Amino acid sequence: MEALGDRLHTVWLCIEVPRAGGRLLETGTEEFLQLKNDGALGNIPVVVVLTKYDKFMDHVERTLNDIDLDDLSEDAFRDRVRQRADAELHDICAQPLKKFVELDIPYATVSTKETHKGMIARLIQITEERVCQHVASEASVMTSVAQRVDPKLKITTSIGVGKRKYWKALASATAFRGHTALACLEVLHTDIVRVWNFSDPHHYLDSKEFKTLMVTVVNHMDVGSIAQPNRTVTFGLSAVAAIAGITSALSGPAAPIVVPIMATVVIGKWVYDVYQLSRVVLRHFIAYIVDLTLILQTLYLVSDSQELSRRTIKLAVASYLKSATSADVHGRIQECNRHLPLSERADQDTLNQIVELMKLFSMEAKDISGLKAQIPAFGSGEDEQW
Repeated sequence: MEALGDRLHTVWLCIEVPRAGGRLLETGTEEFLQLKNDGALGNIPVVVVLTKYDKFMDHVERTLNDIDLDDLSEDAFRDRVRQRADAELHDICAQPLKKFVELDIPYATVSTKETHKGMIARLIQITEERVCQHVASEASVMTSVAQRVDPKLKITTSIGVGKRKYWKALASATAFRGHTALACLEVLHTDIVRVWNFSDPHHYLDSKEFKTLMVTVVNHMDVGSIAQPNRTVTFGLSAVAAIAGITSALSGPAAPIVVPIMATVVIGKWVYDVYQLSRVVLRHFIAYIVDLTLILQTLYLVSDSQELSRRTIKLAVASYLKSATSADVHGRIQECNRHLPLSERADQDTLNQIVELMKLFSMEAKDISGLKAQIPAFGSGEDEQW
């Protein structure tokens, strides 16, 4: 189809990992790949998805006969099984796909078992890369928006959207001239929230209350963050520790979660003025972008792909503020902001700082399951007022 939205963007060719000498490619599968090889599918990329990886791992484990296995620790034994499985998979997949070598068809292994959930993120990453390379960058953005397994890819996509739109103009004010800072923030806010694709039927993330929360989070930077450039806080562990601290202090599972800054911080005058470039305004705008992104990353952890409630959103905001990450982020922004020039030539420097901070504190998909397992129950099914 001519319209990008009507096209097929990629094909996942799903095949169960063969065991006990079985064939990887059945006749119909080979015929499909031959069609691709002959150009019938045009530029549409194909990714082979090897399913039921957990059963294949069990098979590999049963067939191990190394005499020194008894001396291995549990972790070392798991590593040995994975190494053997990867070697066998390469042999199983490389040979039958060799006849289609011109297609450059990648493969990814997946399983629905919790211990292998991180593998789905690799499938998503490969898919996004291939769609961007062979179809269109706009389609790859929608791939990233649709997926809910890799927060790091969400951040990468936010950066890509920001680069193409408004972030590069922050240090020269060219894009926002004549508009209030609040109106400019709402544009940035909408762009970032859309990328995360939360289940938010009540539009809590677009509400005036949540935007007010975000401005007060940014204003929190003005009460005295101290930069510690030699220290890097691990985002995931910092967030989980803060969440545990907040939930353990609740008087009961239904006790409301309090975001402490709501009543004590007055929204800054800078929000209501027409955007006028200054170091203070630039610092606040950088902080808004980074704070919102990292709060949404925290929300990704605590929401567990469920429908959002105000209680869950408040927990994400409160735990970000309580975590060592927010102080570290604000400190780094304050330190770098002192050296940023204010001119059109400074746009790239500003963009680089935003990108560096967002990448520095992004979570790896492989760590998600372990972090979620450490989050205590907090009554996410309940809701409460802002």
